[in-house]
Amino acid sequence: MSDGTAPATMLAYLLLGSNLGNRAALLAAARQQLAATAGEIVAASGLYETAAWGREDQPAFLNQALAVRTSLSPEALLVACQAIEQRAGRQRLEHWGSRTLDVDILLFEDEIIDTPTLTVPHPRLPERRFALVPLAEIAATLLHPQLHETIATLLLHCPDPLPVQLWAGK
Repeated sequence: MSDGTAPATMLAYLLLGSNLGNRAALLAAARQQLAATAGEIVAASGLYETAAWGREDQPAFLNQALAVRTSLSPEALLVACQAIEQRAGRQRLEHWGSRTLDVDILLFEDEIIDTPTLTVPHPRLPERRFALVPLAEIAATLLHPQLHETIATLLLHCPDPLPVQLWAGK
């Protein structure tokens, strides 16, 4: 029986990425589906074109960071993100391979989660310029809960040399 109060909401930071198909349309569809299933998108970075990281012999990605106010648990949010990836035709054929859509949970409030299916903060966030640049656009002063440094500081010290450019649309 409900007591009439709304469920508590938490702020999650997500990174969308795509390097196959109509990348911008895939990210737009993901944003719509996240808003419908995960919660309110309260901030969205611009779209950034980024060189592929990990396996560089593939097309460039479009990436975008989102802040989502959600009542879902981190695990339920992961399930929602993976369902959206599946609907976009995501196939997990090779590690760091090309994909129609990738939706990563970068941060979930100041929680530290380490389970077999979910690690938050995202373990490679400090070394990925393609994630830090759009995240810094919407949350530069946010503190990383393990490293106790702001996103802007992590970006300043990021060792990743790959280019990340604001996408002008093509």
